[in-house]
Amino acid sequence: MAPPLPPIDPNRFTLRQRIVLRIIIFLGHAVIRLIGPTLRISVSYEEGAQEKLDQRPLIASFWHSCMIPATYIFRDMGIRVMSSDSYDGQYMGRIIHKFGFVAVKGSSSRNAVRALLGLRRALEEGWTVAFTLDGPRGPRHKVKPGPVALARSSGVALTMFHAAVDKAWVLNSWDRLMIPIPFSRVLVRVGKLIPVPADATDADLDCYTAELQAGLDRICEFAEANVNRVGAGEFPYYKRTIVD
Repeated sequence: MAPPLPPIDPNRFTLRQRIVLRIIIFLGHAVIRLIGPTLRISVSYEEGAQEKLDQRPLIASFWHSCMIPATYIFRDMGIRVMSSDSYDGQYMGRIIHKFGFVAVKGSSSRNAVRALLGLRRALEEGWTVAFTLDGPRGPRHKVKPGPVALARSSGVALTMFHAAVDKAWVLNSWDRLMIPIPFSRVLVRVGKLIPVPADATDADLDCYTAELQAGLDRICEFAEANVNRVGAGEFPYYKRTIVD
């Protein structure tokens, strides 16, 4: 179970902002909790990928657009995620907390060093950590170097996944956030592991970052091309084995 969060700070947000935050958090949690159990999910692994979804510790990367299905699918696994102190970070962090995720404060643009140290401690404790690599504000589907640097310093391998949805409401936002329509098919494609050696140079890190970008592009294309086949042949429905 994730540790409890402190109350929303009245010194940082106005009364109106705090009310809106509570409404967004309530509605966001309700939408995921209601839609999630209706989804028809399949999980597909590349050769050389992790063996199961709750394997740990790993450094996972995915795109911001599939955050909603990912929150439901990876719920209650104790995954640590980077969460900013911004207004958007407040409601996203509190919504995913209700599904068993643990927020580590910081972002790619502010307090990044503090957040990476917190994520490294989580890896040392045996937890998986996850990055929405094109968050919090884009550019969309572009990898940032944080996970690769963390892999070098921690000795933990990189993993990646994409959750494609066959029927979804897509928001007109920078990330094209998907809200799955009830009873949609979802295909989670998991990419092969990428180990990063401790003696990798900065030039090597650029190569590993490019490999991570290529891997995410590859599994995204695969998942989107095959999501309509979920429930048949090589894409059977996923049966969750960890206890809720």
